[in-house]
Amino acid sequence: MARPRPADSGSPAPSPGAPARTPGSAAARSTEPRTATAGAAEPTPPVAGTPPVPEPPVARLAANQLRRMRRIVDAAVELAEQGGFEAVRLRDVAERSDVALGTLYKYFRSKEDILLFALNEEVTRLEQALAVRPPAGATPYRRVVEFFRRTSRALIGRTPFARALIRSLTGSEDLAVQVAAFQLRMARLIAAALRGEAPDLSAPLDGGAGGVGSRARARRDAPPTRRLAQREHDIAQTLTHTWFSALVGWAAGLHDERAVVEHVRVAAELILDPEPR
Repeated sequence: MARPRPADSGSPAPSPGAPARTPGSAAARSTEPRTATAGAAEPTPPVAGTPPVPEPPVARLAANQLRRMRRIVDAAVELAEQGGFEAVRLRDVAERSDVALGTLYKYFRSKEDILLFALNEEVTRLEQALAVRPPAGATPYRRVVEFFRRTSRALIGRTPFARALIRSLTGSEDLAVQVAAFQLRMARLIAAALRGEAPDLSAPLDGGAGGVGSRARARRDAPPTRRLAQREHDIAQTLTHTWFSALVGWAAGLHDERAVVEHVRVAAELILDPEPR
């Protein structure tokens, strides 16, 4: 049973929506020894064409607050791994992490907020892995298919947790900025796979400002290098939407992991030339 705690002093910490590199995090438990401390979060790169994601407060927290936040996230992930989205009840998260419920609300507004924080840690882990070992393949088509195969396997392999993450991405309009940042980070990784490069994690996230029509006009007027970058972004965004739609179907029990990758493979084949020239 959780021990009652006095409320923390100071202003409540807003929920972070940007990636955090935290040793011992839920995203890294399979490769790192569990620790009670959390590291500092990196600020989110600027996002073109979308509302800015607020800088996370993690770096401004005291050591005991970081440990408390780490326990909250780990407890939510453990509950999600055991019973999916419905098992992540904030009262149970507070009890398992040994914090008062009111204290939990100083860090996170909802269980979706906690799960999106955990998702950002998963994406950070993916980014680091792809920076070391980018997807292999002789063509952009083969590289993006390999990217989605690796990414889908890593996510779907933790089935209840993965379904909880997908629910958190579709559960609340209040988290739209965090969801948009997640999609832009994925698009940056896919664009790097199209080019056959390791992702540049220091580069700004490009939201492709404007609607489809305005982007098409801007592309016509842009220099060749910018037109190529915009096309890569549009392909990456289209494939991301296809992948996410397939994941929602998987989470609902409509198809299996292989079908998720196959949906994206078919979309990539329609957009890209599958054979080397």
